[in-house]
Amino acid sequence: MDTQLIKDFIYTEEGKLIVALIVGGIIGAEREYRSKAAGFRTVILVTLGSCLFTILSIKLGSIDDKSRIAANIVTGIGFLGAGAIYRDKISIRGITTATTIWISAAIGMAIGCGQFSLTIWVTCIAMTILLSFSWFQRIIDTVNQEKMYKITYDDQPDHIAAVEHLFHLHHLTCFRVKQIKHKDEIVIVYTANGKEKQHGLFLNELYRQNNIRSFEV
Repeated sequence: MDTQLIKDFIYTEEGKLIVALIVGGIIGAEREYRSKAAGFRTVILVTLGSCLFTILSIKLGSIDDKSRIAANIVTGIGFLGAGAIYRDKISIRGITTATTIWISAAIGMAIGCGQFSLTIWVTCIAMTILLSFSWFQRIIDTVNQEKMYKITYDDQPDHIAAVEHLFHLHHLTCFRVKQIKHKDEIVIVYTANGKEKQHGLFLNELYRQNNIRSFEV
């Protein structure tokens, strides 16, 4: 097929939507592979929808309408992104998925405007971050990793002091972020920073403790 014909086609409205579908599929495949909440179909639909809204805003002609639609896309994507973020026990998850939805919408808008060179660059950067930086994150975690511990004690101050001493013995810097007192027990949530290996040793020590009722990580 003639290269010029392909180039002419992708600048049509139909061509832009097909490009949005392909790019959304590439980004969505990575999220689907990792079994994330917003996977293959979600990211495709976000990219496709953002592209379509941008095409419609261009067809409307008015500068005010264009900016208003673009602003509404960003607002709508904010709600979608917020829905992808959730609390898992004591941790917050889904932030990367939420930002993936956000960048997919931005890419869809770029496609709708016909900014294909920008689309290619941003897609490559986004995929590099999603695929390669998880490996880099694991390296960082071996040096310094933050974890949250939710520990339930009997209402005995010496029990709390003993466990907090274990943090220091294992070279973990801990801070109390939440403390709840029930009838005969105290629940304390800690954030602790240290090497991944030290977290593992500390966990093994927690399993052997008789002065705590339960714990979550």
